[in-house]
Amino acid sequence: MTTSVIGVGNPLMGDDGVGLEAMRRLEARWRLPADVQSVDGGTWGMNLLHVMEEADAVILLDAIRAGESPGTVVRLDRDELPRMFVHKISPHQIDLQEVLALAELRGGLPERMVALGVEPERIELGVELSGTVRASMDALESVLIELLADWGHALDPAEASKEGAVAREWTPARRFAGSSAPVKEARCTK
Repeated sequence: MTTSVIGVGNPLMGDDGVGLEAMRRLEARWRLPADVQSVDGGTWGMNLLHVMEEADAVILLDAIRAGESPGTVVRLDRDELPRMFVHKISPHQIDLQEVLALAELRGGLPERMVALGVEPERIELGVELSGTVRASMDALESVLIELLADWGHALDPAEASKEGAVAREWTPARRFAGSSAPVKEARCTK
């Protein structure tokens, strides 16, 4: 089974870049097996369609507004992901929900799909994550690694991260060690 881990969001809009940061941490701290592909989806829009349709399973990493406290790690399963076509004033306004809707319409939306993310504190012009969201990154990473393991993908820690720090061992028992971020399975309110 191939799994695509897709980091999405705009790194120029503060906490909206959390999905890309989570993907970069995954690549820097873990050795990905051949059946796990990490994709920098950024603001690709419709260009992500083929990535989703070609994978057996997809994990989307993104800022997720679910009505929780900022910094809360959020998980949305496939049936909870918003999929719809909405009126746009420009063809450049394609959003992830339109990509999901088209993949489903074409019969290519994987049955195994989850969105993981963090409730943002601020989405505004700026390249830094808020302190609240940054403090949730370890918890988000742990949930991601556990999900990949549940789906049959064993990841080994990298020798050292690209940031120069030695990657830590991960076990489910240490899942949220060092993080005060709450983790909830939340339903999207939009």
